[in-house]
Amino acid sequence: MNSEDTTDELVTLFKALADSNRLKIIGLLAQKAYSVEELAALLELKAPTVSHHLGKLVKTGLISARAEGYYSVYHLDQQALEALSRRILSPAQMSAAADGVDVNAYDHKVVRVFSLPDGRLKTIPAQRKKLEAILRHVVQTFDAGTRYSEKQVNEILARFHEDTASLRRELVGSGLMAREGGSGAYWRI
Repeated sequence: MNSEDTTDELVTLFKALADSNRLKIIGLLAQKAYSVEELAALLELKAPTVSHHLGKLVKTGLISARAEGYYSVYHLDQQALEALSRRILSPAQMSAAADGVDVNAYDHKVVRVFSLPDGRLKTIPAQRKKLEAILRHVVQTFDAGTRYSEKQVNEILARFHEDTASLRRELVGSGLMAREGGSGAYWRI
């Protein structure tokens, strides 16, 4: 199942459950099977209204009907509920609903706002969340696995802002870079 199918299934499920009468119907059907007329009497609703709600719930696969004489009797499909829960309510499937969303959009926006056309920073943000976005951008210029001297770090950071000491300190403090005591070697985490 691809993420679009999962998202559609989640939307259908949540829309079906986003009604108090439908939740009451599911609650009643979890106890025992009922006909439309019985549910209508229990919920003090008209039979066509209950049929409408049942139709939405049947689309989710949570309930089904079986014929008993002149009536259709509805019941909650416990196995379908458990299978649905495992399949589309798993953390992996729920996160798939966000596929296609640029998870770095906030960082990109902050970098655009704080950068000059040449890539230098107008200023170092005072707000922590914005500073962290800038630091995630700056650290990308360092190669993972490479050790840099403090002089090399300062040369790279000077491309972004003249206050290289603050940027260097913030990169280490935020855990994006590490520093070896004494020799002053820096590396990207």
